[in-house]
Amino acid sequence: MIFLNPSGAPELACNECGCRWFNRITNCCYECGADILQQDIEDFESALRVFTENRMKIDNTIQAHLSPRTRD
Repeated sequence: MIFLNPSGAPELACNECGCRWFNRITNCCYECGADILQQDIEDFESALRVFTENRMKIDNTIQAHLSPRTRD
């Protein structure tokens, strides 16, 4: 399962128990041992890409407003 933390970033959690801690070598939950499905990992990576792209757009917009403007 994917949820958003307070800063809006996606986090991957176990579908069985909700734990957010995984053994990345064996792709299983540390709490209950459930396997993390490849589809869940791909969905999480996709959510991270979207979050990063949106964050970059916001940062660029803020930076554009803060940059000194030249007069022609």
